[in-house]
Amino acid sequence: MSLRSPLGRVLGTGSAKEGVQHWWLQRLTSLALVPLSIWFVVSLLSLPSFDHAIVAAWMSQSWTALLLVLFVVVGAWHSQLGVRVVVEDYVHATGVRTLTLVVVTFAHALLAAAGVFAILKVAFGSAA
Repeated sequence: MSLRSPLGRVLGTGSAKEGVQHWWLQRLTSLALVPLSIWFVVSLLSLPSFDHAIVAAWMSQSWTALLLVLFVVVGAWHSQLGVRVVVEDYVHATGVRTLTLVVVTFAHALLAAAGVFAILKVAFGSAA
């Protein structure tokens, strides 16, 4: 016997009306990270060495740069979703929770932007 209404069971949402979307996004980002992680590890292990010149040449290939950008963006998004769940579950003061969620979101966006910038800088051969 369930305490949920028939409409609530059909819609699959709780009282907040947004849990399912967050749950699906977290699952989709984790699913996207599986092939990207496998590609990243196999691709790095196939390099003859980890010298700066070799890794920079590897990163400057167009498909490699594109996949690295995807890996960084999806990884940051997945991390932000996970940290958000932890904050929502364990930070009970409303003001502190809101501030923490804002800081976490901006920090993840900043880290993702820095990662993409670094990849593009190496990919386009910009001199430091």
